[in-house]
Amino acid sequence: MNIQLQRPLAFIDLETTGINTSTDRIVEIAIVKILPTGEEIRKRKLVNPQMKIPKAAQDIHGISDEMVKDAPTFKDIANEINQFLDNCDIGGYNSNKFDIPVLVEEFLRVGLDFNLSGRRFVDVQKVFHKMEQRTLSAAYKFYCDKSLEDAHSAEADAAATWEVLEAQILRYPNIGNTVDSILAFTGEEKFVDLARRFVIQNNVIVFNFGKHKGKSVADVLKQEPQYYDWMMKGDFSLHTKQIITEILNKSLLKK
Repeated sequence: MNIQLQRPLAFIDLETTGINTSTDRIVEIAIVKILPTGEEIRKRKLVNPQMKIPKAAQDIHGISDEMVKDAPTFKDIANEINQFLDNCDIGGYNSNKFDIPVLVEEFLRVGLDFNLSGRRFVDVQKVFHKMEQRTLSAAYKFYCDKSLEDAHSAEADAAATWEVLEAQILRYPNIGNTVDSILAFTGEEKFVDLARRFVIQNNVIVFNFGKHKGKSVADVLKQEPQYYDWMMKGDFSLHTKQIITEILNKSLLKK
């Protein structure tokens, strides 16, 4: 094994009803968990999204309404997935912007708080885009000299992503062989919520959108408390709403 791990690194890949991280649902989840010993443990589940799967999504991943009609809902498997990911850093391909936000929304939707604190998020796409600018299938061919069979099968994509990272570590000695060194190379994003509505600037949580972009979230909520109500009623992700509520509650406690 090329990478040195202090704790498990779990590669996740989701197939979904669409690409909206706030409203679309998981239809398949696959996890390839790599232990520090090098042992691999895999978990794959079809999921009933409790909504129709649009044809455009079916054309990509091949999962139909018929295939998931008897599958468990995310609520049915949420605790199992949460326990499987316990004490794991998370890896994936474009996972920081899609798979992880979608997964966290699903957890919040069923009332389960998936703890992000202390986890590191290794997005293999970020290494690849800095070096080669390609898709996962091209990355797999480039780094592993293999054709990616069953592309858009969650398990195949998650396993291929793990192989790509292993090959990247061999090809690019400058990225190092630990999670910390890879994040130092790709740049660990200082986002606060997964939708990146809030970011950290000079150790202060600020808005990353709209008329208050760049302003302290806590200061804006003090000066314009109705802005909180507007966001809570708006089309923002559950995780974004959870974070702004936490910021508001902390600011109230300081009074």
